[in-house]
Amino acid sequence: MTITVLLVDDSKLARIVAGKALAALQPEWQRIEANNAAEALAIVAEQPIDIAVLDFNMPDKDGLELASELRAMRPNMPIAVITANVQDEIIAGVRALNATFVAKPVTQEALAGFLSGAALRLKKAGA
Repeated sequence: MTITVLLVDDSKLARIVAGKALAALQPEWQRIEANNAAEALAIVAEQPIDIAVLDFNMPDKDGLELASELRAMRPNMPIAVITANVQDEIIAGVRALNATFVAKPVTQEALAGFLSGAALRLKKAGA
């Protein structure tokens, strides 16, 4: 079964960088990209998404707000919030949503732990 990852970032360059890291780590996984929270929510409502990787700083809704809405829609979906804004309250907010904090710039190493843990959770859940 193919795993589908939703990559949400308002920066095309950041999506390219994260996408390359994702492709290098999990080349067989499908990637869907969204520019913002509204686009991401529409995608999740329309099709099965297994994993979400969200930027924190976005217009309209930040990554924590989006993660909260995604958590309500898909309680067991692995979610990572990526940001260069490494503040204790943001990290605590991410963890409170049972999500994973990943610091920018996104590297293969930074994503590797999250993706392997996410794959394991999906396997256990029978995805």
